Amino acid sequence: MAESRKHEKYDALIYSCCALAPVRTAVAHPCDEPSLASALGAARAKIIKPILVGPEAKIRALAASRSLDLAGLQLVDTSNSHSTAEKAVELVRAGEADALMKGSLHTDELMAEVVRKDTGIRNERRISHVFVMDVPTYPKPLFITDAAANISPTLEDKADIVRNAIDLARSLRISVPKVAILSAVETITSKIPSTIGAASLCKMADREQITGALLDGPLALDNAISREAADIKHIRSPVAGEADILLVPDLEAGNMLAKELSFLAKADGAGIVLGAHVPIILTSRADNLRTRMASCAVAALYADARRGATAGIRKFAGGGAPSPVSRS
Repeated sequence: MAESRKHEKYDALIYSCCALAPVRTAVAHPCDEPSLASALGAARAKIIKPILVGPEAKIRALAASRSLDLAGLQLVDTSNSHSTAEKAVELVRAGEADALMKGSLHTDELMAEVVRKDTGIRNERRISHVFVMDVPTYPKPLFITDAAANISPTLEDKADIVRNAIDLARSLRISVPKVAILSAVETITSKIPSTIGAASLCKMADREQITGALLDGPLALDNAISREAADIKHIRSPVAGEADILLVPDLEAGNMLAKELSFLAKADGAGIVLGAHVPIILTSRADNLRTRMASCAVAALYADARRGATAGIRKFAGGGAPSPVSRS
């Protein structure tokens, strides 16, 4: 695949934000260059309106040393990373921010404040993570869940995990997402518990306990993403070979799958956490600027969908839109 086409899905995703107002985003502890630069880049592209939360002197010194312009941005001064996490979540609770973005503090530190019973911002669903992968060899965005939050999810947890992913896919204008529930095989056997869980989730969809998508499983990975592989095994399914969402059995499987795609297939993985009252942009230290921008775009589109504003949004289908590195 030509290099010029490598990131076309992320280009389309970022371009989809052109019709939106920038999303007010509490950026927690942007005290290293990647986190501060990515927040400012997303601000220049008018994807987010960042509120920089952290030690103000440290942020300003970092910006000056890297020639980063903070003019016109709101800074909320805190003393350390722990108070930063508290304040960033407080801004969301107060209605002053519509998204939350992790900076250079540890993920556990931020998420501990998100899930607090008394002052947190979680909703009635299980917290879960979704990678929106731009895989050069796959024709459309590929959602992988959960590869970062739930280690060994129960059946009930997986139902929430898939509901979160469906809501996200629909917010990105995938009207009927196709969910492949992964296992090692495509047949049901008590010897592999994930096959029983997959069958149970499909029956939950039949009973409308899970709605808004087509579910099928168990499916092995090849059957989920390759129509040829599905045909060879005589699998008749509207999901097989055309999956939008891959629901993995556990965190280990999901984490390995996402990293295999990243390092072997040269994919990028925008990351977002759902199950809170606002989307949480959860970037990795290894993420490049394009991936960080795409994560912001995913959050912006999700936040907009939750507000019910749909006018003027282009469909995110990975098709040839220009990349708005600067939207003036």
